[in-house]
Amino acid sequence: MTPAAPPGARRVIRTYNGFKLFTGLLWWLPVFYVYQRHSGLSETEIFRIQSIYYLAFCLLEIPTGALADRFDYRRFVQIGATLLTAANLVPVLWPSYRGFLAHFLLIALANSLVSGAGSAYLYEWLQRGGAVAAYQQAEGSGRAYALTGRIVCLPAAGVLMEWRTPSPYVLSALCCAVGVLLALRLPALPPGPGDSTGPDGDGRRKSWSPRDQLAAGRMLRRSPLLALVMAQGVAVFTLVRVGQTNLFQPVLAAKDLPLAAFGVMMAGTTLFELAGAARSGWLRRLGEVRAVFLLTAVMALALSLLVPAGLIGAAICLCVFSLAAGLLFPIQRQLVNGAIPGSAHRATLLSTESLIDRAVCALVVLALGGYLSRGQMNQFLVHVAIGTILLMGVLAVLVHRVRRAGPDDSGERPAVTKENAA
Repeated sequence: MTPAAPPGARRVIRTYNGFKLFTGLLWWLPVFYVYQRHSGLSETEIFRIQSIYYLAFCLLEIPTGALADRFDYRRFVQIGATLLTAANLVPVLWPSYRGFLAHFLLIALANSLVSGAGSAYLYEWLQRGGAVAAYQQAEGSGRAYALTGRIVCLPAAGVLMEWRTPSPYVLSALCCAVGVLLALRLPALPPGPGDSTGPDGDGRRKSWSPRDQLAAGRMLRRSPLLALVMAQGVAVFTLVRVGQTNLFQPVLAAKDLPLAAFGVMMAGTTLFELAGAARSGWLRRLGEVRAVFLLTAVMALALSLLVPAGLIGAAICLCVFSLAAGLLFPIQRQLVNGAIPGSAHRATLLSTESLIDRAVCALVVLALGGYLSRGQMNQFLVHVAIGTILLMGVLAVLVHRVRRAGPDDSGERPAVTKENAA
């Protein structure tokens, strides 16, 4: 949080950070596979549920973002947190294939409600409250709060499950319930230019039609800068998911790390991501686009060195990767929010980026499976590193040219930061 932020903005940021912390405390994340096997599910059933989850998230992301733009970002954050609380109790009460499927479908719905609306709410509140300069640090500190929860809970998940099998899910539900209480404390958006404010002061637009859902797409098509920045974000977040989720366990298994140490290793790398997320402001002098390119290059190089490195070297590479990811996330979020012209479709556009990100990640994971089946993990990582650096270099050049050309047809404004030019 920046010291210049007014008291009202600081209260909103603190409440939002608390919300991110408690809704991110999903104690079951490191053990859900073991819990499902313990409940009698086969591997085929487990992975079928995961496939349905990603499909459901993609189908829900755009409609929920459009509805959040129509009604109220804050209400959607509150509803999403409530659904997440209920979702965490389903495996305890219904430990079967259908129960776990319902669990993940509820999580998909909850995440789709919160993913675009949360960032849109924070940015809009700070912008209308005259504290938009605090957004990047606020997003970074919110990410840091969520990562702190992961550091605390991940190493303890296995012990908790051995003590009482469903306890990770019960604790997750309790933490999310606290998140609901914090979401209820979030204030309504201050009135903004062109708003028709409802009786409760939520800043909603009274007039809306289904055509508004297409307006966000037209806005994206007319705004070259926004399209380029979103493409940059898709590349970045895909790289992060592949490195931290899909490759993490195969790499550690290939290095013969004991299974009991996986959670400790994940907590350690999360600590580095936490440090980066809390200090993203260090890179402001570089300019946003240049910082994103350099950090992405560092992440790609770290991935490419995982296979030839030994266990200690791989651990160092994973820590460097996580540190760069933590630094990068709030910068990229600031770039996207700053490139969105106006606020009427902010949540829809952020949800669009998230949807494309997951769709691209699914394709990359399919390719990863083919490489791994042929024993070519090293080739995959090298190809990903080269492709990512080339793509990000091209995008950085194009963003620089579009910015020099001036505002686009949609009336786009540059990101509100100390340094807009990279």
